[in-house]
Amino acid sequence: MPESTIHPAPDRPRSAVRSLLRLWPYVRPVSHRLFGSAGVAVVASCLALLIPLVLKWIVDGPVADHDPSGVWLGGGVVLLLGLLEAGLFGIRRWLVARPMAGLEASMRAELYQRLQRLPVAFHDRWGSGQLLSRATNDLQILRMFLTFPMVFLAVNGATIVAGFAILFFQHWSLGLILLVPVVPLVFLCAYFEARYQQASRLAQDQVGDLTTLVEESVLGIRIIKAFGRHRSQAEAFRRQSRELRGTELRKARLLADLWMVITALPDVALGAALVLGATQVADGDLSAGTLVAFLSTALALRWPVESLGWLLSFSNEAATAADRVFEVLDSEIPPETGEGTGPEVTAGGGDGIRFSGVRFRYPDAPEGTPDLLTGIDLHIRSGETVALVGSTGSGKTTLTSLIPRLYEPTGGRITLDGADSAGLSRSALRRIVATAFEEPTLFSASVRENVLMGAPDADEADLLRALEIAQCDFVHKLPQGVETQVGEQGLSLSGGQRQRLALARAVVGRPRFLVLDDPLSALDVHTEALVEAALRQVLATTTALVVAHRPSTVMLADRVALMADGRVTEVGTHHELLATSAEYRRLMSGQDEPAAVPSGGGAAG
Repeated sequence: MPESTIHPAPDRPRSAVRSLLRLWPYVRPVSHRLFGSAGVAVVASCLALLIPLVLKWIVDGPVADHDPSGVWLGGGVVLLLGLLEAGLFGIRRWLVARPMAGLEASMRAELYQRLQRLPVAFHDRWGSGQLLSRATNDLQILRMFLTFPMVFLAVNGATIVAGFAILFFQHWSLGLILLVPVVPLVFLCAYFEARYQQASRLAQDQVGDLTTLVEESVLGIRIIKAFGRHRSQAEAFRRQSRELRGTELRKARLLADLWMVITALPDVALGAALVLGATQVADGDLSAGTLVAFLSTALALRWPVESLGWLLSFSNEAATAADRVFEVLDSEIPPETGEGTGPEVTAGGGDGIRFSGVRFRYPDAPEGTPDLLTGIDLHIRSGETVALVGSTGSGKTTLTSLIPRLYEPTGGRITLDGADSAGLSRSALRRIVATAFEEPTLFSASVRENVLMGAPDADEADLLRALEIAQCDFVHKLPQGVETQVGEQGLSLSGGQRQRLALARAVVGRPRFLVLDDPLSALDVHTEALVEAALRQVLATTTALVVAHRPSTVMLADRVALMADGRVTEVGTHHELLATSAEYRRLMSGQDEPAAVPSGGGAAG
């Protein structure tokens, strides 16, 4: 998979602020609580800044006058301010916890819905681990940013402004000393942001790559064990882990350098202010209480200043996470080209399936490569079954994918009972077309749920009929019958059992049009004969296109279409083609030699 498709590059230099502002539509519904929490936090921080003023009063008043009762009063005020500050920060957390969790859930739901609606071509280009990391890790980063760093960027900024106002009010010359580090800190933060955002994006992309590797290793554990490839997989994992570790260490070094400067420069300025202030107290130009209040205020500002490094780093990670999430949300969903609800059944039975000059090339095919399908003309009459036969790479599987519009033809048209499939909404089209793929996919759900996915409105009788047609008697011997969970990818079942369940899913809804991509390839000869006998009853009442590689499957069809070089070259009955086509005789005799798969997309099969 090309790296450029896994880690799409932005079209222009990224602005962290612009990236984060894109979150506003999601924040708007809970903005009152978010802004409320920021206001509460600002009040709490300002209460903390009042404590140095109380200390000034204690030192210059009760302490200087040797008044113990005044000291106790001042201590009580400090305790009260501290309790109020703690209570307000607790309220801040309560205000944002639930809304931000809901915001994360809503964004995850929208991302998932977008992934469901994006075309198959999109999923061909993207690694599943990259999508998984965006739906989990990146959205979690955004929630954490909105809950804490974003609020405290505003809170700490307000606190610093209020704190310096108090410092200048107490002693403007000492306040100027503490302002000296501001200019170099601004330039250092800008330099840091430019470098940190690159490292952050690289790290999050590497997390996606590592997630893909782990997912593939878990799903393919049988192959890994069967071929003894656990060491090579472990080495690949270690290599990607080392790369991620190196990137994270680079981020840590950048953050450490920034924290060192952010901590050192204010401390140097604070030391200089302490020396100058102590000299002025000794000379009688400054009261001890004022110096204590000034230094206490300056120390109270240490965390807001020092936390800027962490807040900026997290903000960059959040901006990167937002970019990665919006790369998916911004991906274009093919527009609905029609609003039809499906062709009506005519008195004469309709026109069946008709391919007229159909051409196709995969969206990611390199420029200049020829079309995979170069002009398909084929008519499957209503109620007829046509077997599609051809060498590997001739385009059979690709052609079957065009009927339910898993891919869109790049030329020509496909009609179903006279209605142009491009004029139907995809949902309407897929209600009348059922598909069973050669590589069956089952979900972590019960047998019933997997089969009824093909017809959610089907009843118990339809379920049992479909299981009978597909010869799925084995399900009744499972621990909970049709309620048995088949496990992830259906790996608790054999290949033939999975294929039969996929066939049952295709026929359960009594579809008007049926597309079967070599549906019996994993069955033994005895079971295949039983399934074929039952399947004939289904094929007698529907219009079907069946990809076939074996004579036994071809015999299910009324006619056979022979494909070669992206075209239908011959059409006839099985016996007619045996008599007239040397290519067909070669395919049926089992002497087929695999052809090179044309470049530019998924399997042409």
